[in-house]
Amino acid sequence: MNYPFLLQISMESGTEAVEEVSDEKMLSLWQLTQDGGIVMAIIFILSVIAIYIFVERFLAILKASKEDEGFMNNIKDFIHDSKIDAALSLCKSNESPIARMIEKGIIRIGKPLRDIGTAIETVGKLEIYKLESNLATLATIAGAAPMLGFLGTVIGMIKAFHEMYISGNSVEISQLSGGIMQAMVTTVAGLIVGIVAYIGYNMLVARVEKVIYKMEASTTEFLDLLEEPVKTQ
Repeated sequence: MNYPFLLQISMESGTEAVEEVSDEKMLSLWQLTQDGGIVMAIIFILSVIAIYIFVERFLAILKASKEDEGFMNNIKDFIHDSKIDAALSLCKSNESPIARMIEKGIIRIGKPLRDIGTAIETVGKLEIYKLESNLATLATIAGAAPMLGFLGTVIGMIKAFHEMYISGNSVEISQLSGGIMQAMVTTVAGLIVGIVAYIGYNMLVARVEKVIYKMEASTTEFLDLLEEPVKTQ
């Protein structure tokens, strides 16, 4: 007659046991994250650096990609009207890479067209170098973070096998599983940082290529503009 009561007690005890196990598992996962060691600390530092580089470069490239739609048209009008000083003032008031390249070309007006093209190309290379600043570091993080994660896993596995070795026949499964889980956390963290850095790097490279295309198009347009008076003679 007391079986239902005993069954209820048994179910309540089982529920409490499950809750205790769940709490222990959550605590173990948190503990693994905290006890990732120096490898986990390095991966965290790399993630901060990667985020900083991505945000800083994204804003810089976005600023460089902004172009006044009437800029080249105004430059054409000033040059056709021989208003070189006005063209230079317009370039100096514009902070885009294209404006700095055109400014260098305007300064060289009167010299051979090849010299003008070389001067513009030199400025363009410098502007591209500025745009690509720290992108190599971001690419390095994308490749190094997963490798560091694997290194942390190997170190964790070595510790787990060492503990099994010194424990002999008295080793417990919980000891091994905890060490293995702790080791795998570094791999997960490294892969996450590496994947995010890789995606961010490719996004920035694609944006830089768009800016380079605009720079080349504007350079060609400017050189064609300088050739027009020669063709009309």
